[in-house]
Amino acid sequence: MPEILRIAAGVENRGFEADLRIDEGDAVAVVGPNGAGKSTLLKLIAGALRPTSGAVLLRGHLLSGVHEGRTAHLPPHRRRFSYVEQRALLFPHFSVLENVAFGPRSRGVGRAQAHERALRELEATGLGELAERRPAQLSGGQAQRVSIARALAIDPEVILLDEPFAALDISVTPALRVLLRERLSARRQSALIVTHDLLDVVSLASQLVLIEGGRIAAHGPTEQLLSAPPTQFLAEFVGLNLLVGRAVTQTEMVLDGDCGTLTGAGDLVSGHRARATVAPQAVSLHLSPPSGSPRNALRGTIAHLESRGPVVAVTITLGPDGGQLLRADLTPGAVAELALVPGTTVWAAMKATQVSLYPSAPGGAGY
Repeated sequence: MPEILRIAAGVENRGFEADLRIDEGDAVAVVGPNGAGKSTLLKLIAGALRPTSGAVLLRGHLLSGVHEGRTAHLPPHRRRFSYVEQRALLFPHFSVLENVAFGPRSRGVGRAQAHERALRELEATGLGELAERRPAQLSGGQAQRVSIARALAIDPEVILLDEPFAALDISVTPALRVLLRERLSARRQSALIVTHDLLDVVSLASQLVLIEGGRIAAHGPTEQLLSAPPTQFLAEFVGLNLLVGRAVTQTEMVLDGDCGTLTGAGDLVSGHRARATVAPQAVSLHLSPPSGSPRNALRGTIAHLESRGPVVAVTITLGPDGGQLLRADLTPGAVAELALVPGTTVWAAMKATQVSLYPSAPGGAGY
């Protein structure tokens, strides 16, 4: 697909620097820890932030920054982008209908046609009956739905969504997620979606961008990155354990930090860096080395326990210096039977068939 966006830019006072290509029709989920730079990326694209180095390009044309000796900054209102922030930011003196119609009207669409389009988008987001209300008469969730309707009404070249469902009631979110997925798919809409919700990622995004410490830590197909997360944050985001080390054979690796060895399903290259993933539900804990069917067993120490609904998440430090972490999800009954408390020495066991082994990507992240 042809490139639609190129962000090769930095913002010095935010410690942010990115080199990222977005192709036309890509729906890209942007994830990362709080403060990593996710919203900074969206603000650079939208024009709310100017880069202090590099440039932002749309189909090869300069939007912001310095490129090939030219300097420019196209203001946000002149970019045919929609930007849904975590705050709705509606015009308080306009009705809901007028708020949504504002975008088409500002692009030269006649009043009647703009109102017709606005009403269609309000009905699609479940707010048709509130068209004549003012923003002050809306709940926070309703105002955010108006913001989403407004974003869709202008048929943007790129839609930017910063935690679009964060303020919504849980009963409304699934329908809006379906609406966005259908629009993105039917129109081959280019989009960037900042989110902390794994369901948003798997249901809306064909591509995934991971930002850590103001840098792009990984970028690739969603399914590929989620199945083989390259960083600890992404592994936790997906709900997997991530362990790192060096390959011994195609199916065995030695863990860093003198944490033991793991065998599993994979195709490693002997002597090269490797990583392993295993679900917390696949990890069982024992007070002595387990016997019986062949399995991995790693010695560790209980670091802490946390109740998460019907399970207890048990975090274990591995190795003599606690260099790597492993999580096991146990029932409260199992925790009580083993009398697990912080400081308890345990053996964490997992079947080789439940451990996935991957070569580490060049540079330690990405594909």
